[in-house]
Amino acid sequence: MPLPKPPAKRAALLALSDLEAAPVVKPGARPPKVRVVAPALSAKGSAAERPAASVVAELHPSKPESKTEPRAAVAHPPRPAPEQRTRKPRGTGPATLFVLDTNVLMHDPTCLFRFEEHDIYLPMITLEELDGHKRGMTEVARNARQVSRDLDALAASMPTRSSTGMSDGLALSRTGHREAGGKLFFQTNLINVTLPAGLPQGKADNQILGVVQALREQQPGRDVVLVSKDINMRIKARALGLPAEDYFNDKTLDDVDLLYTGVLPLPGDFWDRHGKTMESWNQGGLTYYRISGPMVPALLINQFVYLEAPGAVPLYAKVTEITGKTAVLRTLKEYTHQKNAVWGVTARNREQNFALNLLMDPECDFITLTGTAGAGKTLMTLAAGLSQVMDDRRYTEIIVTRVTVPVGEDIGFLPGTEEEKMSPWMGALDDNLEVLSKTDGGAGEWGRAATNDLVRSKVKIKSLNFMRGRTFLNKFVIIDEAQNLTPKQMKTLITRAGPGTKIICLGNLAQIDTPYLTEGSSGLTYAVDRFKGWPHSGHVTLARGERSRLADFASEVL
Repeated sequence: MPLPKPPAKRAALLALSDLEAAPVVKPGARPPKVRVVAPALSAKGSAAERPAASVVAELHPSKPESKTEPRAAVAHPPRPAPEQRTRKPRGTGPATLFVLDTNVLMHDPTCLFRFEEHDIYLPMITLEELDGHKRGMTEVARNARQVSRDLDALAASMPTRSSTGMSDGLALSRTGHREAGGKLFFQTNLINVTLPAGLPQGKADNQILGVVQALREQQPGRDVVLVSKDINMRIKARALGLPAEDYFNDKTLDDVDLLYTGVLPLPGDFWDRHGKTMESWNQGGLTYYRISGPMVPALLINQFVYLEAPGAVPLYAKVTEITGKTAVLRTLKEYTHQKNAVWGVTARNREQNFALNLLMDPECDFITLTGTAGAGKTLMTLAAGLSQVMDDRRYTEIIVTRVTVPVGEDIGFLPGTEEEKMSPWMGALDDNLEVLSKTDGGAGEWGRAATNDLVRSKVKIKSLNFMRGRTFLNKFVIIDEAQNLTPKQMKTLITRAGPGTKIICLGNLAQIDTPYLTEGSSGLTYAVDRFKGWPHSGHVTLARGERSRLADFASEVL
């Protein structure tokens, strides 16, 4: 490659007026960087004693003869060494000492590292209770063993093997958790517990309350707070004048009303504010709108928008693309019409139409549907699964699972195989399959029976207890009653998905049966909040029940 030609003309010299003119700084702009240079010394004297013209002449020689005079070397100051960034304390006073109850450790095994710069205190009775719950294959036993491993790693990181290092506190950041800036203290000596005479001294909860009271007396200049998931224990602590709090770090949202709904109503002046710069085109029987305006920052991928104005044609669309300050909206397929029925099921309201558009979209790999009882979550999902398994051949089979948390008393062990043991928990599945088998009215009794057998051969019922290590290939997975899952269990299930698998999570956040699990800490809430905006996921909150007028009225008034 040839080199470019050299310049033929000499560059213009800097005039004296340009050198003396002060730079004009625009309002709001950053000030120009000034480079400090030591004054150059030469035979003619310092730079401060020479006129500005000679300085310009020296910096910009106009004749080649000026090279005969040697130029003074410019001395640059040494660069300062980079300062090490130190973690700034979030508070000015002493760190709070949190005394953890055993149920907090068994609920969230990573809670030790979620108190930021504050310190943690573990009474000896807490370690005894952890030791009593570590045996078994339940989720509580696994969490207890995980906490024991973390405590062992912290204890092994002590610089000395003497007991004095344990009493001074263990830095929680030694095992790699840099977000934890506090220390962990164990109860290394006997504390004189003085509780009211009405409280039994041998109960573990009362011993923890006595430890909290003794710590407050020993450290009066420091806040000592009890953290427990047990409501009754927090009530007893407040009755004794001891501060007590719930464990909030496991909650995705403080208020479930702030949860992402997947549906956004457009303002009435949407066309007036976005119509001037809007582009529209038709493709595949659907209309696309490219908008740019104030609504774009509030949109997310696969979010549904609608505009219903009196006297105008309603708009129902889904956000398919967001690029910079522009977004693309695509109109929806109308599943409320009988010609677009999915396995004989049609949408009865706006949110059901949004849900069927998500369920029938092959680009959506993870879908969450929430809503009240009777909103049609299971029926629509099962109909969409049968349509894509039996008709489209997109998936090989349907796998249905759910958490086996009883509403009332447990009926004991169930006989039979895995599917036979799960069949009492799948009454909702049987009811919906019965509804779907009646949609084909012209097949006759024998035809419906054959269809029912064929459908049941494509639906497999699996238990959550045997999901570890599995991989689903080209499966349509339905997780029913997902509001009873913890975030850890939800992660375990979603990571089972292999190539070509779609996972649908169904649940009603108002019907949580798992102990110590709330609407804000449910695994379903966790999944909805973390997956929002991902191009291959979607969420719809079904706002209205369609089961019956009796069920709708009961869900509102009871």
